Amino acid sequence: MKALIEAAFAKPVSELGESEQALFQQFKAGLNRGAWRAAEPNPSAPTGWSVNAWVKQGILLGFRLGQIVDMSVDSHRQPFFDKATYPVKQFNASSGVRIVPGGSSIRDGCYLGRGVTCMPPMYINVGAWVGDGTMVDSHALIGSCAQIGANVHVSAAAQIGGVLEPVGALPVIIEDEVMVGGNCGVYEGTVVHRRAVLGSGVILNRSTPVYDLVHERVMTANGDDPLEIPPEAVVVAGARQISQGVGRQWGISLYTPVIVKYRDGKTDSKLQLEDLLR
Repeated sequence: MKALIEAAFAKPVSELGESEQALFQQFKAGLNRGAWRAAEPNPSAPTGWSVNAWVKQGILLGFRLGQIVDMSVDSHRQPFFDKATYPVKQFNASSGVRIVPGGSSIRDGCYLGRGVTCMPPMYINVGAWVGDGTMVDSHALIGSCAQIGANVHVSAAAQIGGVLEPVGALPVIIEDEVMVGGNCGVYEGTVVHRRAVLGSGVILNRSTPVYDLVHERVMTANGDDPLEIPPEAVVVAGARQISQGVGRQWGISLYTPVIVKYRDGKTDSKLQLEDLLR
């Protein structure tokens, strides 16, 4: 499949035809099964993850192949128009995914494990991978190609950014048992390692350093490497003073995430209630 997708992706749009359409449908079926992922665990990689650029190429191929069609259930009351290659994903009761009624949307070409709970309204984009037992809460977004582990809670209004292009860039990674608090934003290929806790309103991206008060270090994204949040870190929204220039004179502070501790029994007892919602 990898070689076939790479060959089709290299063709100009004018040369794409029925054989590429059939190839894409096979590829998308694999995405829906979780057979291939935009990124996957790799213990030998510095971050523990490696990118599958060809999978991103396959997703982009689908956009090139698709024509805009009317997907409206009722074209007068609520019209929808999108690429024919990416309708909504189909589920049934045997899928083991709980989709609570109320305006959620899950695009075709993503994987949701058994026991995933989707609270309305939420959105999961193409190429995403969501592990077993994860909860995606109201108004939450899981962007294209984001990789979400098992038993994660993506709380209300949290935004997990998508990284589809460039194809070689690592998407956002949220590992197993992470708690993503309400109104959090995780962007630009950030890796949040296992059992970390992001307090409400934490924003993580490549441009903002993270201050680890426990280990007395400042964590940043260097070069092409992503920002990484260590396993079991508890991160809250903080501020740092501007140390020079007019910003110092005016007493201005800038937002920054702060690691205030690492998970302990007290943290676990607070999060234990989340299991009752699944």
